[in-house]
Amino acid sequence: MVNKPIDRQQRLEKFVQAVSSAQQLQDNIIRYGINAAYLYYEDVDRDWLSKWGDDDTPSELITSFLLSNDLVALNLRDMLHDKSIPEISDYLDNCMNISTEENRIFAVKDLLISSINNKSGIDLLNLAQQLVDKLEHIIK
Repeated sequence: MVNKPIDRQQRLEKFVQAVSSAQQLQDNIIRYGINAAYLYYEDVDRDWLSKWGDDDTPSELITSFLLSNDLVALNLRDMLHDKSIPEISDYLDNCMNISTEENRIFAVKDLLISSINNKSGIDLLNLAQQLVDKLEHIIK
């Protein structure tokens, strides 16, 4: 009980600081226009835009896939509607670190079975295989 007021105070201070930073950014954009980017990023004129996304981690790639309109991602989100995207992404990232494809597929199938309310007739093993294939293609 004693920690709650401190926690609330810290959260309030962080919120106020975030609002202040956002206001400062907005003011700088209004004042300097596109040149405000120089205030926040020192390498504006180089080729950072062409390299954007080259250093995505497997977890970021998996999250992007899960948020996509790919049929496998849609089926997965439908089946795991009770889990958050970051939670699913973390689990799948761990699955993709398993050494053999067969074990990866069964690890993914375990995830699907854990949330089973499967009246849709989706073949879990087939969905797990499709998901591992997609993630292997995305990560590599």
